[in-house]
Amino acid sequence: MTEIIDISPDQFKIFLLVLTRVSVILFLFPIFGTQVLPGLVKAGLSLVISLGLYTVVTVDPQYFPDSIVGFTIFMVSELIIGAILGLSVRMFLSSVQLAGQLISFQMGFAMINVIDPQTGGQVSILDEIGYWMVLLVFLLLGGHHIMIYALAESFQLIDMGTISLKKDLLLKFVTLSSDIFIISLKIGAPAIVALLFVSTAFGLSAKFSPQMNILIAAFPIQIVVGLIFFGITLQIIVIVSRSYLLQLPHLFITILTLLGSK
Repeated sequence: MTEIIDISPDQFKIFLLVLTRVSVILFLFPIFGTQVLPGLVKAGLSLVISLGLYTVVTVDPQYFPDSIVGFTIFMVSELIIGAILGLSVRMFLSSVQLAGQLISFQMGFAMINVIDPQTGGQVSILDEIGYWMVLLVFLLLGGHHIMIYALAESFQLIDMGTISLKKDLLLKFVTLSSDIFIISLKIGAPAIVALLFVSTAFGLSAKFSPQMNILIAAFPIQIVVGLIFFGITLQIIVIVSRSYLLQLPHLFITILTLLGSK
């Protein structure tokens, strides 16, 4: 018991840096980084994962700065590394949420929102359904295991306390940002196109039959058509999520290589 508690200051510094990188990723990770889980659960999970990864970290303590300012810079570097890895996953989930918002707008559900228990903000119903669908697929296909693997690899590819913000890394994130809109359109395309055809058909009907009350007839039909095609959209979400997860390890390795100095 004494051997477990008796750790040197250098060992504690290493563990603190590991905990910083792990905590940032977990707090940005879906479910773990939301208000659904209590803070103590998040902190405990961060400690457990950090203790597990601490054994794979090989660092020469002599390179650690002696000053508080220098060690703070090391911690900021760990924060940036964790944030970049966490955001690379959150950006994909945002694309699914954006697709749900686009479909909701076309269906006339723009003003029908629910409270998101994770963030406390208001989101559309379809947005929330799509989000939980992709999250379920993510967990069922082992996305959380890929995240832990990426964490372990990050300590092998990136020296602790160092970070290299290259131009290629910025270009990679610009590409990922543009992919959000492309994936959103791919996911929501069937429902959006179908609803546009419905709106066009009722617009032409209103033009040729002004006496017909188009609004009363169009709104329920738009909802029915939208829900039918949203069911197809859920299938697309599963396919796109599976494809994304297959590419996720390669994406993480690419990002870690661009961040690393080894």
